[in-house]
Amino acid sequence: MPNQSLNGFYVIDTAKAALEEACPGIVSCADIVALAAREAVHLNKGPFYEVPTGRRDGRVSSAAEALANLPSSYADIVELKSIFANKGLSAKDLVVLSGAHTIGKGDVDPSLDPNYVAKLRQKCKPENATTTVEMDPGSFKTFDTSYYKLVSKRRGLFHSDAALLNDKVTRAYVGRQVLSSRPSFFGDFAKSMVNMGKIGVLTGNAGEIRRNCALVN
Repeated sequence: MPNQSLNGFYVIDTAKAALEEACPGIVSCADIVALAAREAVHLNKGPFYEVPTGRRDGRVSSAAEALANLPSSYADIVELKSIFANKGLSAKDLVVLSGAHTIGKGDVDPSLDPNYVAKLRQKCKPENATTTVEMDPGSFKTFDTSYYKLVSKRRGLFHSDAALLNDKVTRAYVGRQVLSSRPSFFGDFAKSMVNMGKIGVLTGNAGEIRRNCALVN
């Protein structure tokens, strides 16, 4: 089950409550999430970028549907590229958005540098299945390019991170971010986030503006 360490939904709920009091029925939860993602990146020293707004919320929330549309951390490069292509995203979007693993924590995966595995074993005890570790040790609270340095050394936390080295487009991008004195990651990330934010958008009379982000009206 992915994203078990995902939290902070109270921030979305707090923002929604304030907006409903000030301008009821105007700002969707979908827009709040997109804007909150931008703010989280920027607060962690990442890029600030313009977020197109005007989305409406869906009338159906399905955990099974969400899981079916999320790339698995165990996916290989062929599967990852296919999933992204089905959403209108390119191989470049894949490797750029994977760079978000520069912040946060996650569960460990087997296809790692053996020396790194030894270090992770000190943190991840077999009797504790809920342990999470930093996806970008030493820099997991800062949005930067150090994730790509780890991937280039096969020290990405997930199998899907290591998979980026198995395609010429994604491998070349990793290499450029590691070697360049002026990496393009920040600008690329802003563009790819906007691209991702266009997936399945409801506008006009479709969907609704939820009063509570956890519930349909």
